[in-house]
Amino acid sequence: MPGSPVPDLPVPRLSVLGVRHHGPGSARAVRDELNRIRPDLVLVEGPPEADGLVALAADPGMRPPVALLAYVPGEPSRAAFWPFAEFSPEWQAIAYAARAGVEARFCDLPAAHSLALDADPVRRDPIGELARAAGYDDPERWWEDLVEHRGEAGTLDVVAEAMRAVREGHVAEGAEARREAYMRRTLRNAAREGFARIAVVCGAWHLPALSPPVLTLPAPVLPSPGGRARRSGPPAGSRPDAPDGPVRAPTPAEDERLLRGLPKVRVEMTWVPWTHGRLAAGAGYGAGVAAPGWYEHLFTAPDHPVERWLARAAAILREEDLPVSSAHVIEAVRLAEALAALRGRPLAGLSEVTEAVRAVLCGGDELPVELVRRRMVVGERLGRVPDATPMVPLRRDLRDEQRRLRMKPEAMAGEHDLDLRRPLDLGRSRLLQRLALLDVPWGTPRRARSKGTFKESWSLEWRPELDVALIEAAVWGITVEAAASARVRDLAGGAGLPELSALVERCLLAHLPDALAYVLGRIDDRAALDGEVRHLMGALPALVRARRYGDVRGTEGLGSVTESMLARICAGLSPAFTGLDEDAAREMAALMDGVHTAAGLMGSGRWLATLAGIARRDDLPGLLDGRIVRILFDAEALEDDVAARMARSMSPGNPPAWSAAWMEGFLSGGGLLLVHDSRLLATVDAWLTGLSPEAFVDVLPLLRRTFGAFPAPERRMIGGRIRSGAVPRPGSPGADEGADYDDGLAAGAVRTVRDILGRGTGGRP
Repeated sequence: MPGSPVPDLPVPRLSVLGVRHHGPGSARAVRDELNRIRPDLVLVEGPPEADGLVALAADPGMRPPVALLAYVPGEPSRAAFWPFAEFSPEWQAIAYAARAGVEARFCDLPAAHSLALDADPVRRDPIGELARAAGYDDPERWWEDLVEHRGEAGTLDVVAEAMRAVREGHVAEGAEARREAYMRRTLRNAAREGFARIAVVCGAWHLPALSPPVLTLPAPVLPSPGGRARRSGPPAGSRPDAPDGPVRAPTPAEDERLLRGLPKVRVEMTWVPWTHGRLAAGAGYGAGVAAPGWYEHLFTAPDHPVERWLARAAAILREEDLPVSSAHVIEAVRLAEALAALRGRPLAGLSEVTEAVRAVLCGGDELPVELVRRRMVVGERLGRVPDATPMVPLRRDLRDEQRRLRMKPEAMAGEHDLDLRRPLDLGRSRLLQRLALLDVPWGTPRRARSKGTFKESWSLEWRPELDVALIEAAVWGITVEAAASARVRDLAGGAGLPELSALVERCLLAHLPDALAYVLGRIDDRAALDGEVRHLMGALPALVRARRYGDVRGTEGLGSVTESMLARICAGLSPAFTGLDEDAAREMAALMDGVHTAAGLMGSGRWLATLAGIARRDDLPGLLDGRIVRILFDAEALEDDVAARMARSMSPGNPPAWSAAWMEGFLSGGGLLLVHDSRLLATVDAWLTGLSPEAFVDVLPLLRRTFGAFPAPERRMIGGRIRSGAVPRPGSPGADEGADYDDGLAAGAVRTVRDILGRGTGGRP
């Protein structure tokens, strides 16, 4: 009725539930307490920019673990995550609000401020302090015994009392002070809106700063009959039932001054899948837990958790064909419970069940224990977010591609063999290659079991940080293909010939025809202007490898490019070998090996002819001379006898360091040659035994580098032949008579002797 008085509303009832993030006992206690007090507003520690995303938690497509992701558009590397698992108290609070039909909000400092500020986290360890006060040397064990293994609602009061004692005399500063000031502001604003029962779920450390008498809530502001706002209930800043104490309560004005003028950036929020592995304390997440799989088990199996855990462990071991029976499980349960009783624990914890698994189920073998740890203790699992979740267009396109190609993201690394002759596998390969170009390494290439070019092997593992990488890559396009093409064009802008040729190969693997045409044009331009032979040599191998794919990937048009490049390399190779120091010679040897492999794939004889001409020079660095001789010898294109060539290179007329470098170049193709050719081994042996002690010390590093690169079986065979005396000394009765002279050098003397004897040039004497 107009003009009737508006009844006064009471001051809102505030319940602050201090918890440990990702604690199953805390999660059960919060769930039970919320069902008891039935709040009409639930506030959760987290960024308020995500308030509009809370409703998605009730979507059937949402499956934890998931995380809120806040990022700065245009600077996605400035990002932060707020993870939630099913056993997280905050997630249970959000789930309660969805079931009860009440509003849920986040009450922490906005991400717009936290991402603009330098983090200065609290350095104290309140759990450790309480554990030491209780006589525990392991904080995790104390918290499990007190909270996680009990999960009773009353434990929240015990934790609150303990945290008040730990924080007595503590003065919040920096980011901590700003966060708690903002939480108090959020609570005051909620009270003014008229909520009668407010529940706050936050880290236990913050509880003393948000509870009476530190915080007093104002009564709701109601319109008066005359149109002027009036406040119902007791005056602001008072609370009749607040206990007296020495704690000084920050006033609203003080909190507002602390929050005034904070730097701010524009942020966007979304849900992303998370993994149990990223919840683990060792994964770099500050509020992580050491055993997320064990904590999930405690939350989902409140009755007989030890029995169920050991039964699951036995099933995993049986999958690996290990003999584990029901009797083993029974004995393991007895051992775990006995250990818990001896240690005074209310329930067998992770350490007890792990010892039972090791002693009874695994017979003391650590390898199956590690399998159980990886599969169960961490319990790797990838969450899922619903389709209605806000996503950048690139992320949505990737999701559609994953569904089309039937590639489900998994947290556990899995091996996948692809047959590129099948359209489905070819599409999968192209998607993985495109993501690699965008620096989103979902898949890691592995060595294929088959030597054919139509087989690929990948290891796939989806990690939460890949969602951030996708946001970073969104600047290149709205689809994976368009973004990868744009990224290739950007990479090709300032690239040299070797980098451009590598991009050609990647474009072919990813099937990016538009980007490929652009890169090939860049190669033509660079090759015409770049006269450096080393650049051409570095670029050729990747282009030739790309030619191998042929019709499997639909490649063509590279033949003329590679033939022209090889011709230019052959023309400029000999001058490029002049005046090289040791490092430059080593670099040139690696380039030469790459070109040799490429020329073999091309089937070109020009390369060997070029090397044969260079081999006649006597001014080459020892490493290159030896490598050229080996290449020609393996290709049966060496003009003179290899043993004679080696003997000349090992002769005392050459510096020992040059001879050692020659040997390194010659033997870099493998040591089996010395095993099967006794003449070469005898030459090497004679050279080594003939070195002076000083020279031997000088060349020892080179020798160790040469022979140390041989596989162990090859080294054993070489040593065995030397020890057995099967290697003849040059000039000894068992030595090859042709091994101590050179036919070419002796040809002139032979002709003279034949003329003196009247034998002419025909026939044998």
